[in-house]
Amino acid sequence: MRSTQLPTDTAIPSAPTSDAPSSARSRLPIGALLALAIAVFLTSLTETLPAGLLPAMSAGLHTSESATGQTVTVYALGTVLTAIPLSAATAGWRRKRLLLTAMAGFAVANTVTAWSANYPLTLAARFVAGVAAGLAWALLAGYARRMVAPHQEGRALAIAMAGIPVALSLGVPAGTFLGQVVAWQAAFLAMTALTLVLLVWIVVAVPDYPGQGPGGKLPMRRTLRVPGVTPVLFVTLVFVLAHTILYAYIATFLHHIGLGGRTDAALLVFGIASLAGIWIVGTFIHRHLRTLTLASAVLVGVAAAVLGAFSGSPALVYVAVALWGLGWGGVPTLLQTAAGQAGGGAADAAQAMLVTLWNAAMAAGGIIGGFLLQAVGADAFPWTVLVLLVPVLVAVLAARAHGFPARRTDGS
Repeated sequence: MRSTQLPTDTAIPSAPTSDAPSSARSRLPIGALLALAIAVFLTSLTETLPAGLLPAMSAGLHTSESATGQTVTVYALGTVLTAIPLSAATAGWRRKRLLLTAMAGFAVANTVTAWSANYPLTLAARFVAGVAAGLAWALLAGYARRMVAPHQEGRALAIAMAGIPVALSLGVPAGTFLGQVVAWQAAFLAMTALTLVLLVWIVVAVPDYPGQGPGGKLPMRRTLRVPGVTPVLFVTLVFVLAHTILYAYIATFLHHIGLGGRTDAALLVFGIASLAGIWIVGTFIHRHLRTLTLASAVLVGVAAAVLGAFSGSPALVYVAVALWGLGWGGVPTLLQTAAGQAGGGAADAAQAMLVTLWNAAMAAGGIIGGFLLQAVGADAFPWTVLVLLVPVLVAVLAARAHGFPARRTDGS
């Protein structure tokens, strides 16, 4: 099926599956997948950690908190600007070498961030971290899929992507606590130490795979013409935008409704529910990707509606946050899987574009959320999420044949 979707002269790599040795296909390579999960954890935590350390970082850098907050924006900018060109430039690299390079980039960037007292130097380090993140994100999903048989891809991705909710629900609060008890620099140095351990772990436990070979290319324009790729990218852009508008300002929203002192509890509920969502998706994604994607959008939509209509009830707010986490937890796995399956032989190009749009949506979510807060107020956040989820549902429903197919067979 895939071989008829693209001309044969585009240097498309083979689909990043079926590389796992046949003797190992009956079991998941847990050690290697956990290494990828920690890599995902580090990328997510490195991006969001400054949000919990803004007062201390701004004092140390002698800047305002709003200026220090741009360290998050610069990180996202580094990913958006470089994910596609760097993925293309390193297409021929062996995958293990590329993963080690990306993780080493995090170690350098976080170390410089920890020791820098110069604001421009800190911004430069954060940009480098974003570049490393773009390289890693474009690589990690395909890496996880190549380790296992087709029917295990969902579970493998779920394990690898578990690093996202763990970083958001546990990593950020832990890093913030460490920054308050010791110093904000200690949080970044702790990530450097964890990265060094991970580098050794990757060398020992993660298998290596070839790149695309000499002269490999990532055919972006041709990839966009592959049936199913554009719908997946559209859903990624709008779904992540909707989520980020609310998540980036969740503390502000909770404060607005009188629950400002319970932000940590709300994030914990969100994180636990997200882990449950990841488990459900990992269990059923192989046969039910379309249904799970629709269910995720509906759950997040219901959560937004409850937050908008019943924000005066603390109990219902926690219920809404739990539904939100349950719906959102598996979304990274769902969208990465959909992009890989839709892209087929052009999966690497599809993943690179997904990473770029994902981070662009995160950056836009922060900007749009700030505009809404100033122009309308925090009450607008949940209703905006609800409105944005309508085209997401329409796009998933319309992509029945390609992108989010109603059926999937092994090897399709």
